[in-house]
Amino acid sequence: MKLRNRIQKWRQYRQNLHELRLCSDRNLADLGIARSDIHRVAWQACN
Repeated sequence: MKLRNRIQKWRQYRQNLHELRLCSDRNLADLGIARSDIHRVAWQACN
């Protein structure tokens, strides 16, 4: 994988993580996401 692609994925992961962290527990529950799963969900969204 090219370095540029890896950097883009990392930036997208960080953006996803930021947006999910801003969600309330209620909103996360509505999406079926536990707060402890935020890192995994953010990473899966990039791949």
